[in-house]
Amino acid sequence: MNLIEIYIQEVTRRLPQKSREDIALELRSTIEDMLPDDYSEEDTKAVLEKLGSPVTLASGYLDRPMHLIGPRYFDVYLTLLKMILPIAAVISLISMFAEHFIGYSGEQAVLNVVLSLMGEGIGRIIEVGIQVFFWLTLVFAILERTDKVSDEQPLTASLKKWTPNDLKNISYIPKKKAISKGEVFGSLMWTAIWSTLYFYANHLVGVYERGRDGLEFVTTTFNQEVLLGYWPIVLVVIGSEIALALYKLIKGQWTKGIAICNTAVELISTIVFIIILTNPNLMTQDFITYMADVFTTTANQFETWIVSGGIFISILFAAISVFEGFRKAKIRIH
Repeated sequence: MNLIEIYIQEVTRRLPQKSREDIALELRSTIEDMLPDDYSEEDTKAVLEKLGSPVTLASGYLDRPMHLIGPRYFDVYLTLLKMILPIAAVISLISMFAEHFIGYSGEQAVLNVVLSLMGEGIGRIIEVGIQVFFWLTLVFAILERTDKVSDEQPLTASLKKWTPNDLKNISYIPKKKAISKGEVFGSLMWTAIWSTLYFYANHLVGVYERGRDGLEFVTTTFNQEVLLGYWPIVLVVIGSEIALALYKLIKGQWTKGIAICNTAVELISTIVFIIILTNPNLMTQDFITYMADVFTTTANQFETWIVSGGIFISILFAAISVFEGFRKAKIRIH
């Protein structure tokens, strides 16, 4: 067994056919120069170990990378992947909700609807994740192979070579002050859920009782015509929540500006919620009568409890959100 010939074979078989012979002669000469005159098999192994793996040595002779995405682009690639995936997933889920409920007939039990949405939602997220991963990887793989610069230094997000001056544009973000992508994703997801429930409340929100074939619809909670009458200001709330979430994603940390924007969004949302909730025709009479019987109270008392309780809870959560926003914005960076 000639270890030298096998080693040369392992290197050259990974190279273009036209350059194999010349590189084989060069490599054989290099190995022989490194060996003593009367060398043994152990001497050969020592020299080959210094030269390293045939795969690594072959990559040095190639003009193209042997990796899909190398260190020069990998950090930018990973940053974009983490940023695009949650946004694409949320957009996909919103479109799925819209497609599902536009064609919803109201005959299915709510439990079946929820389970169906969960299964389809998971499938959509996986599908979108695969698509984003494939196309983004393809783009960066092409960039890797068309880039003629031999420098392997990682690039910055602006696709430029890193310099110490880049540190001036980066601020240290304490953990308690940071806004995670999960927080932004959760905000967008919550907006998608409540807006879907709002515009399709007559199909989803109501009283259900257990029957022979599962849950059976008894009565809807809200008058859909009343809800749709407020659609312009509701769209303003949806737009402001989405804009705030994207603003958080860009900034990455709580600032005074984000805290002020968060306060404005919470104020608008709370006012709109109270306006809608205090409409005397918001809840259907059948729902009020049914629930009043369940709680053994009068219809007026039950309606008062719902309205006052809803207003109190909305103001409480808005106040907590505003307080937390300013508290995090005031955390000092040492």
